[in-house]
Amino acid sequence: MLEVHGISASYGAVRALENVSLEVAAGRIVCLLGANGAGKTSTLNCISGVVPVTGGRIRFDGEDITGWPIDRIVARGIVQVPEGREIFPELTVADNLLLGAWLRRRDRAALRGFDRVYDYFPRLEERAQQAAGTLSGGEQQMLMIGRALMSQPKLLLLDEPSLGLSPILVQQLFAIIARVHADGIPILLVEQNAAVALAASHHGYILENGEIRLHGPAKQLADNPEVRAAYLGA
Repeated sequence: MLEVHGISASYGAVRALENVSLEVAAGRIVCLLGANGAGKTSTLNCISGVVPVTGGRIRFDGEDITGWPIDRIVARGIVQVPEGREIFPELTVADNLLLGAWLRRRDRAALRGFDRVYDYFPRLEERAQQAAGTLSGGEQQMLMIGRALMSQPKLLLLDEPSLGLSPILVQQLFAIIARVHADGIPILLVEQNAAVALAASHHGYILENGEIRLHGPAKQLADNPEVRAAYLGA
């Protein structure tokens, strides 16, 4: 579904990515692991059009989307949930969700997305008329994922969904991510918690200094002594 071929990217004179290639097949969860500053978020930002690539190509569903503007990429079906709590704090939960369907605002069927999101996240329905800024950190993360789902994505890019959450909330959140995937949405996941990411994924890539260092089936990576020493504390 997603094919990234040898992309490179820079921030001014600083090289962020060098010849990065990866694939996300339909029906798969793929994780992207690495230390802080390895280039994980930059990779997602290149795919979603936030950061322009300086080399290489990106194809989605067989179509070259390299250099497309962000709104066109979202309309094509690639939606990113960024790292952190990027919500509109003074708007209600319901209005935050509605903004996720902005590109589909003329489609009355888009409003049915609320039912789907509230099925995944009943807490958001309970808080629908509450200011989003008053939600807990875990609820705000749910809101960000729910807002992305309102656009009916064909591919979901998740950047550090467990950041700052308690172990119990991480477990609950990844159970919901598994449900989203089971309902037919492939996922490219960036996650600092390597053990959780590999357990949830089919395939994994290890980034070091902006380059792919290793990749393979997630279970194989989890059993790799080098990966275990560097990322799993074993």
